[in-house]
Amino acid sequence: MFPTPPSTGLSIGLHMPNGFAAADRQGAARVARLAESLGYESLWTADHIVLPSPRVDSAPLEPDAPLLDAVVSLAFLAAHTERILLATGCVVLPQRDPLILAKQLASVDVLSGGRLIFGVGAGYLEPELRALGVPMSDRGSRLEEYLAAIRSLWQDEKPAFDGRHVSFRDVDAHPRPLQRPVPVVIGGHSPAAHRRAATLADGWYGWMLGLRATATQLESLRAVSTKPLHISITPARRLDPATVRSYAELGVDRLIVATPPGLSLPELESFITRNAPAEFLT
Repeated sequence: MFPTPPSTGLSIGLHMPNGFAAADRQGAARVARLAESLGYESLWTADHIVLPSPRVDSAPLEPDAPLLDAVVSLAFLAAHTERILLATGCVVLPQRDPLILAKQLASVDVLSGGRLIFGVGAGYLEPELRALGVPMSDRGSRLEEYLAAIRSLWQDEKPAFDGRHVSFRDVDAHPRPLQRPVPVVIGGHSPAAHRRAATLADGWYGWMLGLRATATQLESLRAVSTKPLHISITPARRLDPATVRSYAELGVDRLIVATPPGLSLPELESFITRNAPAEFLT
């Protein structure tokens, strides 16, 4: 389900190969091929369908920030790579139609040869959720229902689901994903996100966390989990070999390097090269 990590017990992925200098045909292809050639374990696409305009304090990007669709981008990245894993990191599940998303992601898994990681989050950006018809109060229950519905379409002989937000039966969708099952990662720092990761997922993703914050999050996560979870972190500090070892000692399985916004394509390629896994893993 997840790859065997190197001897450090940790692998390194790359976040947002679908934004800024990578938000066009040439940039996305060059970033994907470079990351794979340098030994990155995974590519994680960012997901915002719309952004508040004018920008609000909680928004991560300016409204005119170029950001390709997270799922469409994975299909393009799959066509330009052979081995690197392809992840939604994280798709805001409550604002997506679960049947359409299930079809799209199953297609990505098939076309990539079984390289999909399904990273999901409940979302936090109220203007975006509101524009897509999702009340903030419903986003958690929608995530849980939508994930169950998607799994039924992917795994059940006769898919069916009956919930408050989604309901279907007497339908099917093929081809199914090649992976059985597709690995699911829940993102988020709240107790609810920890609970969902522990009960509904194979892994958990923490965003922009230093070592102390990572330790706190993992303590909370392990308090509610009865199974081992694959832990992914986007670090809030520049990597060096000692820092990577420190994350590994905390029990982190994967570091996902966030690409800085606004770099030119040559600057982005230089950043990816400087943070290549071989620089930190032994």
